[in-house]
Amino acid sequence: MACAAQTLASRMPDLLLHASQIATTLASGLHPQRRTGWGDTFWQYRPAQPGEPVNRIDWRQSARTTHAHVRENEAEAAQTILLWCDFSGSMQWRSSSDLPAKLDRAIVLLLSMAALLLRNGERVHLLSPSGVVPLPPASSGLERLALGLCSLAAHASHLAPALPAPALVPRHARLLLASDLLCPEEALHDCLRQLAAQPVRATVLHVTDPAEATLPYSGRTEFCGLEGEAPLELPHVQSLQDDYKTLVAARTQWLDQHTALSGHIIAHHQTDAAPLPTLLALHAQMSQRV
Repeated sequence: MACAAQTLASRMPDLLLHASQIATTLASGLHPQRRTGWGDTFWQYRPAQPGEPVNRIDWRQSARTTHAHVRENEAEAAQTILLWCDFSGSMQWRSSSDLPAKLDRAIVLLLSMAALLLRNGERVHLLSPSGVVPLPPASSGLERLALGLCSLAAHASHLAPALPAPALVPRHARLLLASDLLCPEEALHDCLRQLAAQPVRATVLHVTDPAEATLPYSGRTEFCGLEGEAPLELPHVQSLQDDYKTLVAARTQWLDQHTALSGHIIAHHQTDAAPLPTLLALHAQMSQRV
């Protein structure tokens, strides 16, 4: 992982530039009323009640609808957005040299969203397996986040957790979580449920390689684990493709259902696709939650 961290640090300037360009494109393509308030969709609003003090009304949010809205006191107490990036061994994988590693794409997606949030004046921090981490000095908030991600990668092992420990997430924070979600379903279910109970609202970016969706192999194939798993050799792999695709579809449906039941949002992204459509779809989901 030390070598992987060094190569990530060498790629980070390009990833940072890519994220900044995506954020600029996304911001310019949004409706003007949405453009400066993307971060607002992380906060909980309620309709103003008769007799509500005028100074309690959030006029920017109210201008987007036909009703006056008040931002809840709980949300006002913690206007913090945390980024979690999965640094486990499986995130280093890519099925082709023409594709980015899942980790690289996860970082681009996280930094693109962070750029929009920072433009809106939101406070964005990094979450590590040991809790919220201080960011290194840099010329901009986005660069500080990028350097912080490099530092986390340098200290991660191939057995790094895919998911954060809910107990380390501050109450009422908002969490942006990027992972391939290659973890036990029970662990993911418990994490989402515990976050919701705190309450923490999570936005999950599920990042996958296209080969993980289709199993595009044939003949006798050996699969080598990236996180200490024993190798698995299978004959006639192509005969398993239909059943494999059925299982992938079922798991995607399970992810959608359990994320929604816990009150969170999930977006699926495949590394052979451009990041921008995923972020546009995610923005639409978040806007509907306000």
